[in-house]
Amino acid sequence: MTPFPQERPRRLRRTPWIRDLVRETRLAPADLVQPLFVMPGEGMKQEVLSLPGQYRFSVDLLVKEAVEAQAEGIRAVILFGIPATKDPLGSESYADDGIVQRAVRSLKREAPDLGIVTDVCLCEYTDHGHCGKVVGREVDNDATLELLGKVALSHARAGADVVAPSDMMDGRVRFIREALDQQGFPHVAILAYAAKHASSYYGPFREAAHSSPLFGDRRSYQMDPANRREALRELKLDAEEGADILLVKPAMPCLDILRDARERFDLPLAAYQVSGEYAVIRAAAERGWVDGEAMMMESLTAIRRAGADIVITYFAREAARRLARG
Repeated sequence: MTPFPQERPRRLRRTPWIRDLVRETRLAPADLVQPLFVMPGEGMKQEVLSLPGQYRFSVDLLVKEAVEAQAEGIRAVILFGIPATKDPLGSESYADDGIVQRAVRSLKREAPDLGIVTDVCLCEYTDHGHCGKVVGREVDNDATLELLGKVALSHARAGADVVAPSDMMDGRVRFIREALDQQGFPHVAILAYAAKHASSYYGPFREAAHSSPLFGDRRSYQMDPANRREALRELKLDAEEGADILLVKPAMPCLDILRDARERFDLPLAAYQVSGEYAVIRAAAERGWVDGEAMMMESLTAIRRAGADIVITYFAREAARRLARG
């Protein structure tokens, strides 16, 4: 008689080589996208206090940072602009000489093979901190579409490979797709922040980008984190409007939505491990409460396991170096 237990899953866990051989989910530097903050000036590098290890860069140093990331295996970066001035319509966001537009042109000259994704939103550029045109104390959805189209076109003209509308206005993916196609940019892809929740995890980003709302909050246009079915409706709408990649944000609190999306949609799926997720791991590691490197890798693997093809993360460069060490 065969002694109990007859099935022994531990047989495939005994040594590193066999664990690697049967691993179901793999993580590679090419899966990761590094967020970068770009600001005016020259030779400028300012650490973001709530995001230890992350910086605001002037264009010249941002190019250096991006080139180093590419050498470590990172294939793409996403750019967030910090303008010299702000106004009610966020006009620097679509100016030909805006900070992101200058950064894109410099990156294309110095790192032509690096993928450039640009954030298409207005919150960093408006003096009120909301993601669109404000009428009274409300964001006017349809009036905002015109501005978002102008932002996306200005980024495409500068050389962006992918534009990423993160505003959560209804109908913006179709509007941007039509604008890009009509102006001769059918090759520029749209990475749609399709299920972006009004999350408490965004605090450090708002410090980094100086983008906190001057009044109210963004709950009227970003999603309620409690709603799972609504997230799938949002994903479906953006897919139907012409999105090339669908994104869920934040990542770890939305692993169930990532799994649902993977089962329902054939489009590439991205997840954004946002600033608060990064900051929580970093802060706990600095206090010696957790193994920060191990938690970083476990969290990224979990996001991939849930179904994300692409992970936008502030850990991108650090994770790439860890992967290079095996």
